[in-house]
Amino acid sequence: MRFFEYESRVVTAKVGIPVTRHGLAKTADEARRIAEQIGGPVVIKSQVLSGGRMKAGGVKFADTPDEAARHADQILDLEIGGHMPRGVLVDDRAPLRREYYAGVVWDGIRKLPVMLFSDMGGIDIEEVAQTHPDRVVRVHFSTLRPVSDWQAKQLITSLGISGSALNRLTPIVARLARLFLAYDMTLAEINPLGELQDGSFVALDAHMEMENEARRRQHALLHELGVGDEETRLAREPTAFELAGEQVDAQDHRGVAGNVTEFDGDLGLVIGAGGGSLTLFDAVRAHGGRPANYCEIGGNPSVRKACGLAKLVLEKPGVDKIAVMMSIVSNTRVDIVARGVIKACLELGYDPAEKIAIFRIPGAWEDEGFKILRRYGVQYADRTVSLHEAARRAVESIGQGPMRSSEAATADGAAA
Repeated sequence: MRFFEYESRVVTAKVGIPVTRHGLAKTADEARRIAEQIGGPVVIKSQVLSGGRMKAGGVKFADTPDEAARHADQILDLEIGGHMPRGVLVDDRAPLRREYYAGVVWDGIRKLPVMLFSDMGGIDIEEVAQTHPDRVVRVHFSTLRPVSDWQAKQLITSLGISGSALNRLTPIVARLARLFLAYDMTLAEINPLGELQDGSFVALDAHMEMENEARRRQHALLHELGVGDEETRLAREPTAFELAGEQVDAQDHRGVAGNVTEFDGDLGLVIGAGGGSLTLFDAVRAHGGRPANYCEIGGNPSVRKACGLAKLVLEKPGVDKIAVMMSIVSNTRVDIVARGVIKACLELGYDPAEKIAIFRIPGAWEDEGFKILRRYGVQYADRTVSLHEAARRAVESIGQGPMRSSEAATADGAAA
């Protein structure tokens, strides 16, 4: 989940990283009062979760409190990226000497977090990495061992920074890395990290994103920030189908039936998990299929949870059949998933052999699972059938994908 900038400022300050004087305003009058308290030039910034605020007119500069109020009045009515602002951040316009970038992100390939630093702040780090790759440095660090100031110092010195600037930047970058681990972040960045005329450093903007699965663990932080339990902080509001998927997962603690996302298709998916789900989803599309949903099931769910997810997908309007597919599993019992999806079909009055396009889950207790599937005439595949082949069979079972020769002949005849 993503945080607004004003929330990210709170998190940043909690770990001892200096921030500029600022305040959140919901009205023009509040913006004027905050600007008066700051007592100097300010920046008025729209509080939306989408990017491109500056280009859209969501960031304006004001020299007086009255000018701050006028800008706030305009920005509060400005939609950016399909979002209306939560408010405006009235921020002290600090006198800058130079701008830097500091960030921590998760490296999915190395399976480790990585600290990033650049002496070209104030612009997108992706742009800097493309145009000036030598100005962006990075270092991976462990999630198990404490983050040391030495790691941050080595990172910063690799750009030739030394002296008092190095000594002041080092604890900021190290604290940002510790923040990343402590609060289960997937992204934590300060851009720009400003060097003021007096040589001190201060965070002028902050961007934070936290793992959705960490909401319960980070309940105290979310409560402090005023984040409601129902807030998803996604790019769009969840559909009724997606909300129902969350309820299925919350039925009990056993296993996972999550990340339910709705699409407009006729092949329902009960797939798992993680990279395997993405592979299967892409394979269905590659074979011409039209997925009705994306989801992840795994972690040894209960029959009730597997049944609930299958029923949710089967009841989605337009769904013809469901495909139940996973890679080779060790911690998920094949027989339990089989019982769950068959139970869903029977309770909805469907013939499992007709509604389950294919069942491809090899692994723990697979012999028992395959016996259950055979009893109900469900087409299943063992580990000798690849994920891509299983996806192809699922697509073919409902007449999707590339036309077979007989179909092509019929189409040619009709055209003639």
